[in-house]
Amino acid sequence: MTDKVVKDKVLCYVVRDGRLLVFRHIGCSYEEVGIQVPAGSVRPGEAPEEAALREAREETGFTGFGIVRKLGEVVYDISPYRFEIQHRHVFQLELAEPTPERWAGQELHDGEREPTDFECFWIPLEDAHVLQSGQGALIGALFD
Repeated sequence: MTDKVVKDKVLCYVVRDGRLLVFRHIGCSYEEVGIQVPAGSVRPGEAPEEAALREAREETGFTGFGIVRKLGEVVYDISPYRFEIQHRHVFQLELAEPTPERWAGQELHDGEREPTDFECFWIPLEDAHVLQSGQGALIGALFD
């Protein structure tokens, strides 16, 4: 049995006009990584709110994000992809800047590994069931 580590993560539901901002990894199949929302790790000493804004900026290339509200927290076991338990802080964000329907994004990973290329785009909220790895767990809270 492999010991699992617990990591603090953030998930960002960026919503505009009944649509959700998502991305896919360029160069990976949908079967491998699926469709995702901006998300990532909370750094040591960083508040989850700061991490959510940072991750949204890093993965989309846009900067005009603001937090609307925290939707809640969920725990997700991402094994066997990685043997870790993710304690996810889920936020609804807004984006004040206009965007195209689709655009290229890239995460640089602080230079620790090769950059990851993304294709960012908008999907109707009712299609959010396609999100990978339990990322859609709190989509319903957007309608409360």
